[in-house]
Amino acid sequence: MMKDFDLNLLRVVVALYDAGSVGRAAQALGMSQPAMSAALARLRKAFGEPLFVRTARGMSPTARAHALAAGAREVLARIADDVLSEASFDPASASATFTIAMSDVGEMVFLPKILESLQREAPHAVVRSVSLPPARLEQALESGEADLAVGYFPDLKSSAFFQQRLFTHRFVCLLRADHPIRGRRLTLEQFLSLGHAVVRAEGRSQEIFEKYLERKKIARRIVLLTPHFMSIPTIIGKTDLVVTLPHAIGLFFSQAGANIKVMEPPLPIPRIELRQHWHRNAHHDPKNKWLRRLVAGLFTDASDEWPYPF
Repeated sequence: MMKDFDLNLLRVVVALYDAGSVGRAAQALGMSQPAMSAALARLRKAFGEPLFVRTARGMSPTARAHALAAGAREVLARIADDVLSEASFDPASASATFTIAMSDVGEMVFLPKILESLQREAPHAVVRSVSLPPARLEQALESGEADLAVGYFPDLKSSAFFQQRLFTHRFVCLLRADHPIRGRRLTLEQFLSLGHAVVRAEGRSQEIFEKYLERKKIARRIVLLTPHFMSIPTIIGKTDLVVTLPHAIGLFFSQAGANIKVMEPPLPIPRIELRQHWHRNAHHDPKNKWLRRLVAGLFTDASDEWPYPF
């Protein structure tokens, strides 16, 4: 019987039981009276008995209908609560781990504000920052191992991923604070005469600058190649080298008291579009939606704590 039984008939049982009338039950379910009569006929055939009999007071349930209506009501309530209800996420009580892919520069730009907000709104949450190569990052977002990728991720552009722009950053040059070159902007002649420190980190933003130089066929004199940003202030502060990097980290180094100064590059280098990315598998996930709203609210052009110019 279960294989062929139409579960929609459970709604008919409850409506008839509550209304005591075929007409009123049909109205309650938005059905025509003939359709309700046909549904009752199917119920009678399925259970092999009348279930509801016509009396002076209306359609009176049989003993079987009493038991059936009670069971049907419980089943419908469970379906509504467990199957059809929208899942929710309560940040105040959730012991959740938010895994966010970002570069080391991204950690400096994004993590402090994210942590501050989470400690206030989701006090039991844990933030896990990861740095993954492109193919591994796609897998992690698809599987749910990572919730978001925040920063510059040019490889996450297939239809499987959603993205939202947060704000735009630029590039600056750093020189030793007492370097003989003065002013706010390097000339192209000065830029090309200097020895260059080049950072080739896991983050992808430096590629924007490198590819721009390739397109323009501009060759600079490279003296140092390093995978690390954190050694740059010391290196630049003790040499005559110049380095070009995202303005947020340049501003951070200059505010931290390093022996450096920030200068405008002599070239119209394309800007860095910083975004948050997520997989379509997580698009409707309540936890992911809440995190995305948090990030989108924290990082906008208006609220950027690394303003440009500075």
